[in-house]
Amino acid sequence: MLNFFLDISIFIIALDFYAIFRAISRGHGVEGTLAWIFAIIAFPGIGAFSYLLFANPSIKSTTRRKRLTAEAVRKAMTARIGVNSIKDQGSVLHLSSALTGLLPTTGNSVDLLTENKNAFDQIEQAIEEAKQSIWAEYYIISNDETGRHFLDLLAAKASKGIEVLLLYDAIGSLGIDKKRLSEIRAAGGRAEPFLPVNPLKKRWSVHLRNHRKIIIIDGKIGFTGGMNMGNEYSGRKWRKKTITHFRDTHLAVRGPAVYDLSQIFKEDWKFATDETLPCPEPSAIYEQGASVVAVVPSGPDQKYNASSLVYFSGITSAQKCCYLSTPYFIPDEPTLQALISAAVRGVDVRMLVPERTDIAIVGLAARSYYPKLIHAGVRIFEYQASMLHSKSLAVDGAWGIVGSANADIRSFRLNFELGVIITDDIFAQHLENRFFQDLSQSKEIRVEDLYQRGVTERLWQGLCRLLSPLL
Repeated sequence: MLNFFLDISIFIIALDFYAIFRAISRGHGVEGTLAWIFAIIAFPGIGAFSYLLFANPSIKSTTRRKRLTAEAVRKAMTARIGVNSIKDQGSVLHLSSALTGLLPTTGNSVDLLTENKNAFDQIEQAIEEAKQSIWAEYYIISNDETGRHFLDLLAAKASKGIEVLLLYDAIGSLGIDKKRLSEIRAAGGRAEPFLPVNPLKKRWSVHLRNHRKIIIIDGKIGFTGGMNMGNEYSGRKWRKKTITHFRDTHLAVRGPAVYDLSQIFKEDWKFATDETLPCPEPSAIYEQGASVVAVVPSGPDQKYNASSLVYFSGITSAQKCCYLSTPYFIPDEPTLQALISAAVRGVDVRMLVPERTDIAIVGLAARSYYPKLIHAGVRIFEYQASMLHSKSLAVDGAWGIVGSANADIRSFRLNFELGVIITDDIFAQHLENRFFQDLSQSKEIRVEDLYQRGVTERLWQGLCRLLSPLL
């Protein structure tokens, strides 16, 4: 028995050393590497196993495959598009184009959808009116009333000969209704998982998730933003402790930018299935409005993360005001310094986060950043009415970005995300108006509030912050 425990101990020590070696050689960044080493040492065996599972060594191989897939699809599509493209419309659009290879387009119409029922009613109506195709991609499709209803709609359209392609994240949609997926396939549609967890395959990873939310109808209208397919997003009969629903932000896009949304779906579909979809005809996408739009895909397959740098550029370029909404605030150091720098320069920097989150450890970690920000002049508000799930940035009343990326390390380093930059004074005003409407249902955190925190509360916040690079 003694020899057995000795063998186990030697195995655990060897596993820990191997995991630490992999963490150092992988180069997660200083914060991430130290956090993993701390976890491995603090939890012998378990920490090492968690590292090898959640940050497995195949990540580089996976991201390289994803990058090569995106480059091949994007090269083929941009050679055919060229409709109303502009090369520059301000620094943030130029940056976005340089990072993603997608040129901003003019002639778009963009509707801001912030009411749950209205957003889902519009999506459902668009699905019902589909004549040719429905391409859908979601991080979460829950096995609840909303998720099942969505799958039923897709199966019904597939049975009428409409092309239905559904891509769902294998982890985010772990509980998806398998019976209804089978019904979609039986009706002639397609439903495929993104990066299913299978250690026997080379291309797998628990850590890298497709956090995008896209649905494109007939290649003419696209919906994207922060809303997944679940009761908490639609507002249907959902309650978790004191949270009744998620207050989220979504977009309905018409015009040439829909072509770019289709392009991102094509890239993800090819990566998941090795199947190349035909390009929608650019002639079917015509000018509908006055908005200049840049579609911003981001992910670990990029040399420089587009979401991270667009947010950084937006904050550092702000001259008058900068309004950030995010449900999960665990910033990397550049984002933190950008917010502080803007506030010190005299920019009106306000940040809206939820008072109650669905992930307690993330909320505690977020509050550990408050003192430094508030002392620099950043105004922080906690939303009271429900769980805030909106991800947006509004700058100088001139432009804004709405998408799936949180202002956190995971979104800026690990997740595949999608945002939409809109430069349009009217849209920017709508985005700001909604921000201030949310502020009216929020509580501002002031300096005196920071000093009222107890020792235990500060300790928990500090401990959660140590783990923030892993969250």
